[in-house]
Amino acid sequence: MYEYANIKAYKPDHRGTHLQIFIPDQHLEQAIMKKKIRDCLVWLDDGRHISAEQRKKIYATIRDIADYTGYAPEEMKQRLKLEHIIRTGCEEFSLSDCTMDTAREFINTMLDMALEMGIPLQDFGSDRTDDIDHYLWACLKNRRCSVCGRPGEIHHEDTVGMGNDRRTVDDSENKKICLCRIHHTEAHTIGKSSFRRKYKVYGIKYSEE
Repeated sequence: MYEYANIKAYKPDHRGTHLQIFIPDQHLEQAIMKKKIRDCLVWLDDGRHISAEQRKKIYATIRDIADYTGYAPEEMKQRLKLEHIIRTGCEEFSLSDCTMDTAREFINTMLDMALEMGIPLQDFGSDRTDDIDHYLWACLKNRRCSVCGRPGEIHHEDTVGMGNDRRTVDDSENKKICLCRIHHTEAHTIGKSSFRRKYKVYGIKYSEE
């Protein structure tokens, strides 16, 4: 079991260091009591290797994909790591001490797969990614809404111009974003600036080639 935690207080003494931690959005009392858990491993993020926040995103995404496919989370983790190695050509890596760059690219691969397979996530994909431009590009490529992940359509933040036929005009320099029908309608209703502030997503240049 891996969980993201905040250090709320610490107190050193001659035997070591006491830590007070808080695990947000999790209620672990039953698991701790049932299994009589008394020990845990603590990873202190030094900012150079994979961060605690990245690890939280990774394991949350592994759980979502495992739940959808029916695999156990640990088996799914190994399958996803192998798929990442195949796709990127990177070397074997450990989620305990890989670099922040490797963690970011691994998150990209997992989110790419979720979009390709239509796997729903418990959080917005834009909140899971460490590389928002790549995520927005992948949403356009797979025609998935960049907000909720549902099947989407192209929304032009930069309009192609009144009277122009979008099927024939060259829009490669226009900023686009993929949105489902619900969020597409909302984007037109509240406007570009308000939509960007609300969902933290935006249009990018994208060509079908």
